[in-house]
Amino acid sequence: MAARAKKAAKIEDDRSSLFDEEFLKKLEYLHMVSRKTFVGQNRADRRMRKIGSGIEFADHRKYSTGDDFRYIDWNVYGRIDKLLLRLFEEEEDLHIYILMDASKSMLIGNPLKLHYAMQMAAALTYVGLANLDRVGIVPFSENLHPHLPVARGKGRIFKVFDFLRGIEAGGPTKLEVATQSFIHRYKRKGLVIVISDFYDPSGFEEGINSLRYNGFEPFVLQIYDEKEVNPSFHGDLTLVDCETGAAKEITVSKSLIEAYKREHEKYCAELSDFCSSKNIPYFRTHTKIAFDELVLTIFRQGGFLK
Repeated sequence: MAARAKKAAKIEDDRSSLFDEEFLKKLEYLHMVSRKTFVGQNRADRRMRKIGSGIEFADHRKYSTGDDFRYIDWNVYGRIDKLLLRLFEEEEDLHIYILMDASKSMLIGNPLKLHYAMQMAAALTYVGLANLDRVGIVPFSENLHPHLPVARGKGRIFKVFDFLRGIEAGGPTKLEVATQSFIHRYKRKGLVIVISDFYDPSGFEEGINSLRYNGFEPFVLQIYDEKEVNPSFHGDLTLVDCETGAAKEITVSKSLIEAYKREHEKYCAELSDFCSSKNIPYFRTHTKIAFDELVLTIFRQGGFLK
C-alpha cells in the first residue's frame, strides 16, 4: 500500500511538461505586456541607487584630505569660501530574489502547488530578466535549499527551467528560519518575492518582518489548492500532517468542516491584512487560475516591477 502510494506521488510530480513550447509563448506575451505596462516610466526609477560617481547630482559633503579635486564644487567655494565635494547618484541593477516554498505541503493539489509555484517563479523571473534586472531563485522549507545565483540576461531562462525541474521538495515550512538564512547569505538588497502556501505553525509575521527590517522589499504570493479551502471528506478519519508525519484520529462532521473553513479564511485574511498594513504587495491564488492570468492581474495592479 505504501509502495503504491509512493509510486503514485512520483507520477504526480512529473515536471517534464511544465515549461513546454506553449509555456514559452505565454512568457513572451507577458514580456510584451510588461513593456507596454511600464512604457514611459524611467527605468532608473526601478533601479536601486547609491551615492557614488554617477551623473546625477545628489548632495555635498566636506572636502577631506585625499579626496579627488575633480569633484570639488568651485562655484560653492566662490560663494561661501568652503571646499565641498559634489556627490552623485549611481545606478545599480535591481536585484530580484524568488524565495520559493519547496516544503512537503507544496506537494499537494491538482496541479501540485509546487508546480504552480515553479511556473510563477519562471514567469516572474523571465519578466525580470527581459527587463534587464538581475534575478535569482532560492527554494526553502525549514532552511534554504540549493539556489540559482543572481544573474541577468533573457537567454538565461533555459537554465532557470532546468534548475526548477531539479528542485527536491521536502521538509516542513519554517519561514522565519529560512529568511534569516537568506539575509545572512545575500547582502545586496532588492525585491524578494515569497511564493508559498504559508502553512507555517510559527506564523508568517517574523519571517516577512525580518526581510523588511534588513532593507529588502517583500512581495507576497500565497498559493492554495481549492480542496484545502473546501475539503469534502467526512466520517471517522486519521489525518496525517504531510510535513511532520503527526497523525490524529478525528470524526469529521459538517460543523467541524465549517469551523475549519472559518479558521482557514481567518488565517489568510490575517496574512492579507498584515501585508496591507505594511504596504507589502499581496496576492492570493488557487492553482486552477492560469499562471499567465495571475501575472497579468499583478501587472494591472502595479504589484511587480513597480
